[in-house]
Amino acid sequence: QQAPPTQKAGPLQAPPPPAPAPPIVLMKARGEEGRGLPGGGASQGEGPVQAPPPEREGPRPTQPMYQLHGRGLPPPGAPDPAQAQARLAAPEKMKTSIKLVDEQMNWCDSALEFLMEQTDVLVVGALGLQGTGKSTVLSLLAGNQPEEDPRSFVFRPQPPELRERGGAQTGGIDLFVTQERVLFLDTQPILSPAHLDHLINNDRKLPPEFALPHAYVETQSLQIAAFLFTVCHVVLLVQDWFTDLGLYRFLQTAEMVKPPTPSPSHDSSGAGAEEPSEYYPHLVFVQTRAPPDCFSPRRLGQMQQVLGRLMAHSRLKYRGSLSMRELLPGGLGAPPGPPEAEVNLFLLPPLEDEGDDPPPRAGGGGALFPALPPFRGRGGLGGLLARLRGRVLAAARSQLSHSLLTERNWFHYAARIWDGVKKSSALAEYGRLLG
Repeated sequence: QQAPPTQKAGPLQAPPPPAPAPPIVLMKARGEEGRGLPGGGASQGEGPVQAPPPEREGPRPTQPMYQLHGRGLPPPGAPDPAQAQARLAAPEKMKTSIKLVDEQMNWCDSALEFLMEQTDVLVVGALGLQGTGKSTVLSLLAGNQPEEDPRSFVFRPQPPELRERGGAQTGGIDLFVTQERVLFLDTQPILSPAHLDHLINNDRKLPPEFALPHAYVETQSLQIAAFLFTVCHVVLLVQDWFTDLGLYRFLQTAEMVKPPTPSPSHDSSGAGAEEPSEYYPHLVFVQTRAPPDCFSPRRLGQMQQVLGRLMAHSRLKYRGSLSMRELLPGGLGAPPGPPEAEVNLFLLPPLEDEGDDPPPRAGGGGALFPALPPFRGRGGLGGLLARLRGRVLAAARSQLSHSLLTERNWFHYAARIWDGVKKSSALAEYGRLLG
């Protein structure tokens, strides 16, 4: 009869020991110090002794941190004021252009030190045939004045002796960054006879995929044009006469081989959803050395109609607010409709005629004002350049890719696009068909 009381007392005393045992085992399994101790001894004798260490080690790293914060020290992870000031400081001011792509069509990394981590950036490029004045126009837009020595321009123009030999000044792609954070890209002349002559006379070895030099020169020009159509907000097409039909065939081919805008993801949501996201820049037709009769509203309207028909099937933004019709006498009442529907055509007079004002001629200003110079029907070159510069800087800055790019991000994005253009299968096939 004494056995039942002992059996009843046993179950009453047995539950308390197992209850504290599982927490001790779990705490030791999560800690790092309990792994090296023997399991039996720890569960019996050292259980109540080892429970406090995790409680002491928990608040130990936090208490000194609160005391350090109270003493005025900066919190961990806070940026150094000197480093923050260095990041906010403007980069070194550029005095001349530097190479973005060299004469061998290789990418250069020297421009990265002049770029900043900010997104308010405008990229302007220039295309044109040889000797049309691309470097001069970009230099004047970048801040040089017409009366300055051409040798001090940020983009070195073609000197007279090189022009007499039929040579080209620019090779590859040059970059200049202004203080307004505008990136100007000057390119070598497209379809250049000087580069073709250099290939033939110097016996330069062509890549194996090109059989003839002219196919290599045209493919190089298409690579540069397709690159500008992908990484620029505004592209200036500079020509010194009106107009070359072969130049518009070249534009259509460059638009055809233009690389697509990189997609952020590889999921295919249908061709209709990706079609509007394809990027195309603003295209501005700039005619240098324009004769005086081109500055009449009627003649300008005729030139715009011709350009509109030639570019009717293009997806480039060749119509917009970069026209100069309202700058001409009677241009505000011109018939072709609102400025948004006009072709982006801008005329510039010869630079040689703007050095000094001509001496006043007798009767030039009429009988009432004989000492005034004769009326030219247009503004001076400085005023026209200021208007063109204002229109270019005010152009809409669409996103070049599906994400907003800083200046440094644009540099890496442009390097990736240039590498893709050089390895383009469409351009390689086109060059093979040319040869």
